Amino acid sequence: MKRNPVKAALKAGQPQVGTWLSLGNVYASRVMARVGFPWLTVDLEHSPIDISQAATLFGVIAEAGCVPLARVPRGTHENIKRVLDAGAHGIVVPMVNTVEEAQLAIAAAKYPPTGNRSIGGGLHALNFDATAGDYFKRANDEILVVLQTESPEGVDNAEAIYSLPGVDAIFVGPNDLTAQMRGPDGIDPTPEQLEAMLQRILAIGKKTGTPVGLHVQTIEAVQTRIAQGWQFLAIGSELRFMTADAQRIVNGLNLKKAVDLARY
Repeated sequence: MKRNPVKAALKAGQPQVGTWLSLGNVYASRVMARVGFPWLTVDLEHSPIDISQAATLFGVIAEAGCVPLARVPRGTHENIKRVLDAGAHGIVVPMVNTVEEAQLAIAAAKYPPTGNRSIGGGLHALNFDATAGDYFKRANDEILVVLQTESPEGVDNAEAIYSLPGVDAIFVGPNDLTAQMRGPDGIDPTPEQLEAMLQRILAIGKKTGTPVGLHVQTIEAVQTRIAQGWQFLAIGSELRFMTADAQRIVNGLNLKKAVDLARY
């Protein structure tokens, strides 16, 4: 059975930079899996990708030698079981605010006696080049569990969450964290306030020995964050790459601006 090189690298303290897949397109995903990113996350939270599409994407990513991850819509047992049985090598769980929510997600990703994931299927084993029997024995060691910290409540509970056995990495979505930090007047936090919250998360990750990461949009931001100690970095998405380059061409030709890049 293949190992999960991203999980091993994070455990060894090595940064891992990947990107998000939002289009649900097999052709695009096959290409992206061969570009050189060590991992790709199929986003089932904020895209219309269904489980059948996701299973196909996990397969083409794994066969290209890249690690397929899945961001689930929510950290429920059903969501986590379905993407793992469909062949994802790990999960990214949004809006984990409490220890209890974290424990439920971790348990759903692990077979007994560690967790409560039910045993069945064979598609997951194909993506690890394993028999089903080998997969059932070794999946607990290779499945990557990434929990998202996206609210002040999640930050307040971060040390307890990050210290839980089975948490392989933490991921921050700055847009959601910004929205969750809004006051009663609906005004966003200042950039300084957001950065202070991010640095608080980073400090807790270093204290607990848990790799932490976040979503950024530029190469310079990736380099800066790695220098600060962030490890699990996502840069943009295949959708953003496409629209950004298309917009560059449109602007260069002085054509009408048709797309607001802030959406992506």
